[in-house]
Amino acid sequence: MATASSLLSEEKFLCSVCLDVFTDPVTTPCGHNFCSACIHKYWDSSDMCQCPLCKREFSSRPELQVNTFISELAADYKTLVQAKASPPGTQLPETADVPCDICSEKKVNAVKSCLMCLASFCEVHLEPHRRVAGLKSHTLLDPVKNLDDRMCKTHSKITELYCRTDQACICVMCIKTDHKGHNVVPLEEEYEAVMARKDETVANIQRMIQSRSEKIAEIENSVDVSQKEAEKEKEASVQVFTDLIRSIQRSQAELVEVIEERYRATKQKAEGFLTQLKMEVAELESRSNQLEQLSQSEDHHHFLQSFPTLCSPLDKDWSNISVQSDLSFEGVRGAVTLLKQRVNEIMQKLPEIKMKRMRDHAVDLTLDPDTAYCSLVISEDGKQVIDGDTKQSVPYNPKRFDTCPEVLAKEGFTTGKFYYEVQVKGKTAWVIGVVRESIDRKTNIPLAVENGYWTIELNEGIYIYACASPRVEITLKKKLQKVGIFLAYEDGVVSFYDVNSKSHIYSFTGCHFTEKLYPYFCLQVNENGKNSAPLIITPVPQTH
Repeated sequence: MATASSLLSEEKFLCSVCLDVFTDPVTTPCGHNFCSACIHKYWDSSDMCQCPLCKREFSSRPELQVNTFISELAADYKTLVQAKASPPGTQLPETADVPCDICSEKKVNAVKSCLMCLASFCEVHLEPHRRVAGLKSHTLLDPVKNLDDRMCKTHSKITELYCRTDQACICVMCIKTDHKGHNVVPLEEEYEAVMARKDETVANIQRMIQSRSEKIAEIENSVDVSQKEAEKEKEASVQVFTDLIRSIQRSQAELVEVIEERYRATKQKAEGFLTQLKMEVAELESRSNQLEQLSQSEDHHHFLQSFPTLCSPLDKDWSNISVQSDLSFEGVRGAVTLLKQRVNEIMQKLPEIKMKRMRDHAVDLTLDPDTAYCSLVISEDGKQVIDGDTKQSVPYNPKRFDTCPEVLAKEGFTTGKFYYEVQVKGKTAWVIGVVRESIDRKTNIPLAVENGYWTIELNEGIYIYACASPRVEITLKKKLQKVGIFLAYEDGVVSFYDVNSKSHIYSFTGCHFTEKLYPYFCLQVNENGKNSAPLIITPVPQTH
């Protein structure tokens, strides 16, 4: 097994952009880590959004969150490096290059600091402390900066005691005031007690380093395995679709050939009939001309002999003869249509595909101040709304909500499909969805489908409900941060999604919409600031 020191090597914690130990590390979709500021600066300076390491391009700038696990490991690594750089008995960085407080012209570095004098001395000015009896009792230590920090800010005395109750350094006067009755010991005693536990603490730190190092190896191995599985699955999926496309193309070519063959046979048969019919027409036209000529002749004998032959019917009966083409392939088209629908249904079950297809119908919304309850405050861009918790004087408007902190979007929909996203982070209660244009805005009515509301709500920061009849309680694995709302007007569907996890929350189906629908936002009661966070209409990432 690899040791902690080998697993916790420096290169594992270096940002490839700034080449320093991670600060607020974030992880890109391709699995690489960078400082948050570095990756955003890198993307800001480029026309393309790609990973600096693997050069994978992203269709839109991903939303990145700080990777707390890597952040903690980076912090542990910094601590370990500092500990190795300052072994016992060596001078800590803050004790180096402390100037002598007595030197008046050229400052010489101090060799000792005195806790009683609250000053640092060079070798020359330290001499009285080594010689004068009254100064020999002073506590000397290696040079320390900011000796004023050793003074009690309340009583201006040296903090030579330690309060174990409050875990703070205090002076003798503090015992009589803020730390009365507390467990107080001399600093030296607490120092010795802590030093006695130092080895155990160091051992615990090393165990945590070992544990985290092993976890790093485990995660890195998981990433490697996942990459191999992803490549294998991608290759297999591409092969399956390639085979399907080839099969469909081959079947298409064969079907076209069959259609053309049937058409050629039909055409050939029809041309044969046409040739016979044209010949018979020519024969009949000839007989007609002969009869006309005979009728002008005075040779009655010849007329009577020729007439029966010219009047005799032709042998072929064309009344039951027709040309019918068998060119219908509805069965084949139906089968292909069903195959397309089935593949589409399976693809729709993948949350990333579902979210991408919904985002293709994204709309740009703005909040309508004419509908806003009197205590609501809307941002200048019309994308955010908060409850100011104070009723304002607003003009009367028949569209305005008069009983609850509600507001609608300016945009309404009467046909098609629409999608938008709302940030609900930090709120303990809210209601969002779509409503009929004709809802009652002047009285407090139940939020229900029969009243024109297709909404979901959060109560007490925990319980999610769909405002159906009766209400449906929804269980979620994670707390909602951002909600996606999808409306398919003709299909009668209103669906809600957790944007971060790309998971389905709830859908109203089988609805019959007859009038314009508007996006609806209710901030619920402010709760003395507990529910003061805004509702925000956020930009929907572009899909390609």
